[in-house]
Amino acid sequence: MPTLRSSSSRYHSSSSPSSTSSPLRRAVAGGRRSVSAASSSSVSVAMPCDDGDSKQTSEGDSESLSAGEGSDFEDSLRRNGKKRAAKRPLKPTPAKLPKKRSQTVRANGQKESEPPASDLFDAVKGAKSDMQDSGDYPLTASGPSWKKFQGSFCEFVRTLVYQCQYGLLYDGFPMDNLISLLTGLSDSQVRAFRHTSTLAAMKLMTSLVRVALQLSLHKDNNQRQYEAERNKGPGQRAPERLESLLEKRRELQEHQEEIEGMMNALFRGVFVHRYRDVLPEIRAICIEEIGSWMQSYSTSFLTDSYLKYIGWTLHDKHRDVRLKCLKALKGLYGNQDLTSRLELFTSRFKDRMVSMVMDREYDVAVEAVRLLIVILKSMDGVLTDADCESIYPVVYASNRALASAAGEFLYWKLFYPECETRAVGGRERRRSPRPQRTFFYLLLSFFVESELHDHAAYLVDSLWDCAGPLLKDWESLTSLLLEKDQNLGDVQESTLIEILVSSVRQASEGHPPVGRVTGKKGLTPKERKIQADDKVKLTEHLIPLLPQLLAKFSADAEKVAPLLQLLNYFDLNIYCTRRLEKHLELLLQQLQEVVVKHAEPAVLEAGAHALYLLCNPEFTFFTRVDFARSQLVDLLTDRFQQELEELLQSSFLDEDEVYSLAATLKRLSAFYNAHDLTRWELYEPCYQLLRKAVDTGEVPHQVTLPALTLVYFSILWTLTHISGSDASQKQLLDLKGRMVAFCELCQSCLSDVDSEIQEQAFVLLSDLLLIFSPQMIIGGREFLRPLVFIPEATLQSELASFLMDHVFIQPGELSGGHSQEDHLQIEQLHQRRRLLAGFCKLLLYGVLEMDAASDVFKHYSKFYNDYGDIIKETLTRARQIDRSHCSRILLLSLKQLYTELLQEQGPQGLNELPAFIEMRDLARRFALSFGPQQLQNRDLVVMLHKEGIKFSLSELPPAGSSSQPPNLAFLELLAEFSPRLFHQDKQLLLSYLEKCLQRVSQAPGRPWGPVTTYCHSLSPGENTAEVSPQGYPRSKKRRVEGPSRQHREDISASQEESLQPNSIPATPMLTSTAVKSGQPLGASEEMEEGGSSELAFPQGLYLLGNPRSRSLSPQHFQTPLNPSDPGLGKQLTRLSLMEEDEEELEIHDDLSEDWQGSGKSSSSSEHRLDLLDSTELNTEDF
Repeated sequence: MPTLRSSSSRYHSSSSPSSTSSPLRRAVAGGRRSVSAASSSSVSVAMPCDDGDSKQTSEGDSESLSAGEGSDFEDSLRRNGKKRAAKRPLKPTPAKLPKKRSQTVRANGQKESEPPASDLFDAVKGAKSDMQDSGDYPLTASGPSWKKFQGSFCEFVRTLVYQCQYGLLYDGFPMDNLISLLTGLSDSQVRAFRHTSTLAAMKLMTSLVRVALQLSLHKDNNQRQYEAERNKGPGQRAPERLESLLEKRRELQEHQEEIEGMMNALFRGVFVHRYRDVLPEIRAICIEEIGSWMQSYSTSFLTDSYLKYIGWTLHDKHRDVRLKCLKALKGLYGNQDLTSRLELFTSRFKDRMVSMVMDREYDVAVEAVRLLIVILKSMDGVLTDADCESIYPVVYASNRALASAAGEFLYWKLFYPECETRAVGGRERRRSPRPQRTFFYLLLSFFVESELHDHAAYLVDSLWDCAGPLLKDWESLTSLLLEKDQNLGDVQESTLIEILVSSVRQASEGHPPVGRVTGKKGLTPKERKIQADDKVKLTEHLIPLLPQLLAKFSADAEKVAPLLQLLNYFDLNIYCTRRLEKHLELLLQQLQEVVVKHAEPAVLEAGAHALYLLCNPEFTFFTRVDFARSQLVDLLTDRFQQELEELLQSSFLDEDEVYSLAATLKRLSAFYNAHDLTRWELYEPCYQLLRKAVDTGEVPHQVTLPALTLVYFSILWTLTHISGSDASQKQLLDLKGRMVAFCELCQSCLSDVDSEIQEQAFVLLSDLLLIFSPQMIIGGREFLRPLVFIPEATLQSELASFLMDHVFIQPGELSGGHSQEDHLQIEQLHQRRRLLAGFCKLLLYGVLEMDAASDVFKHYSKFYNDYGDIIKETLTRARQIDRSHCSRILLLSLKQLYTELLQEQGPQGLNELPAFIEMRDLARRFALSFGPQQLQNRDLVVMLHKEGIKFSLSELPPAGSSSQPPNLAFLELLAEFSPRLFHQDKQLLLSYLEKCLQRVSQAPGRPWGPVTTYCHSLSPGENTAEVSPQGYPRSKKRRVEGPSRQHREDISASQEESLQPNSIPATPMLTSTAVKSGQPLGASEEMEEGGSSELAFPQGLYLLGNPRSRSLSPQHFQTPLNPSDPGLGKQLTRLSLMEEDEEELEIHDDLSEDWQGSGKSSSSSEHRLDLLDSTELNTEDF
């Protein structure tokens, strides 16, 4: 404590109650009775006794509380009281302000009898015993009556000091004993005592800091008055005035020493120990308060001796504590007068502050970026280029708050210094476009040169909050694009167009790009008004310029496609209200030229959608736009008819003719998707083209692909017309005939040599079968029943075969192998997922036989990474439709896999093959899919076992042979479902198996291995899925010595994927540098639900009892049972499990810290981390 004086040494250690009597001591005499009364009251809040919470993290601290029995604040209070009584010096009392006697005197001059000193301790002990039955106490209790308790409690402490600051505060007894009481309680092992007393002590310290600051101001005023009086002439000087000022200065000096002694006692007795308490709420309180001390009384507290506590706690493992540290530092760096005193701290902890930008908690990362912004503004040259470059990529983060904060940092670092105009007057600033142009040049340079991302929309969104006015300067943007000598490269022009479109979309819609998460639920009325004004402003500016932009960039598909998207964000009524029809004519002309000139899907889709937006019958210019659309379609249709005749008549076409026909078909297909082109009758010519392609194979695939899409859209538009009106029977049958004929064509295309045609035919066929399924008559559309189409068995088998050949393929079977680009592999994976999703929809909507789902389910385990979420959702929906049928399909999937393996490898050594091990893992996953509802699934599981036993003994060995049946190894797969059985059902299945085995000859004394394994899974000693009355499986917790982290990871790595709560968990974009990720305690959820499995764990490796899983769904409450455990039949409901979780919280906390250590000793003294013994911290420990 270099800045606070230590002359009042009686506060340097934890104080103890004085030996003299006082009103406070007499009031405490009734504490025991009050506490007892309160404990019996219905409104009292009990507090738990957490004996492990106050254990310190450093071994060298003599004031920390040991874990031994009986160690509580009373012992330390008495011990410190004896020390203080021996060390306290006699202090004279000023004559003018006599100290109030701590003893009261009766009228007859006799002293009152004092209550015994143990009354205070007995009262606290009584309260402690009454608070052990509940986990709540006022600071943590829920309910409306306790929400404002903490604020009121802190206000009480502040008011207490405020009312006592002119007299009673310096009495020596009340504050002395209050500090002693709070210091002792803060060392208690009872969490409620420790938390409450620490909060009170820190708030008391804050109030004392304010008093000390006022005393410092009074001393300065007194000194100035004394100097002014002393400098007067001899005739004007008043000796009495000088004497009173000197006396006042001595009094203020004495009071300051008293306050500093109290602050020393609180800081050393409470803060030094509690800022590293195991309870994060206590640590957060300490850091928050020391930050306020530094800001309010910087002359004493803003030193390296105090700053080090905040710096060390930046490595804390809890988010709230790190957040309080960053907020405290932001307040310090935000004061320009204090930055010069933070240089040493900044040099020591700057790297840590920069690294916290990548914290895994988004709110902590946001606060870290904001702190760095304050440092950037207040301290020039502190953040190096390397520091800044580590922050720049965060502008593309998925969390919008974090990306916006990083965008503000980017703006102040790169854009603001260069864009700041040198003009003095505000009028010159508004008139000069140079700062805006400089901003866009810098933005282009950053985006292009950094190569951090491919889409500028995310960069625009990140900068929107801080540089929105600059990004809304569409005049500067369009002038840059339309200039002839702007010296922009091709990439820069494309990027500038993307920035223009992104800023227009952001101003018009007001929501972030796809994939960026924002916490805002909606816009305020003020924001909606600004958005409407911006939409009108941008529309008025861009309507005249859009035709010019399209004309300039019409030859470049990458630039013209986003420009056509601008119409999505226009207020199109302005074409009418502002008399801008001439610009509409120019736009339609440019649109027609773009469509005729390009054949890229992105440009054609953008053009068709732009024309669709303009073809609204509500607009007054609809007739003009509809005429332009008809002209464009007539032009394309005539060209298609001419080119089609040449193709049908000639047997050979050159490349130019093929390209021209394919481009025309692509244009028509894109417009058929957005516009009704039925009156042009494109079905018949396209069908003839497809028929020739199927019959002769002479039509190029570039022509076949858009022709398939054209026929598909023609059928859908016809169905739309029929569904909206009373159609005749002839119209229905005609449409049904077209649809059936097209399905036959698609079925023929499934065997085409070109994979693109095969996949396109499969997608279109899946969609048509789903649309014309029996579901189409639901909702009062019974008249559409003639259109219902059920595919034949041959078509269903071809669809399933196509799925096996094109979806369930190994990564090594891809055409490009390892040389393919990453984006191409991802596109191929998305395409395969699309094919699988289409097939699964046909299954769930009853178009295909549900038994065909076995072809999908049997690949669940093998292709879990690619299609696990789709197959899992299909399995869930299938079980909701028919639980019994779904169980048979699961068994059928296992039968098919077993039969295929048996035909390939033979019956010898089948259960030792890797493929059989994969089948066993698949059976385990199927067993887990039944969930915890054992009562509902009882008949299904028994049926599955019986059918499996029949299959295993369906083929018998030759007569007189002692070899096992070829399908007998299937019993090992059934064993994975045994934990789902009741004890009674296990006995029945054992009897059933024994009867079935009587038909098979078996050598005596040599039982078959699969039979032994299956019988062992049905034995009474195995894990039984008996349930509680609520329907949840019983379990018994077992706590054993946990293995090392590396060993545990090696064991559970293969099961981890199937244990996630979500099918495809999202990978966090930013990971913490302060917290080392680790596996959850215990084993995986798969092992929890699968019961005891000797196949998954080596001998001697046990699961940690009561594991902390990430999900609390009912299926996660079953834990493996030790067969040798005497309490095997103990019934635990979900509620009892949750209660035991609370009781064993401290055990799991210690074990978790031990498992997260990197190979350290597991001794009990090293389970708790020493957060702050030195400034050299290993972040891996957190």
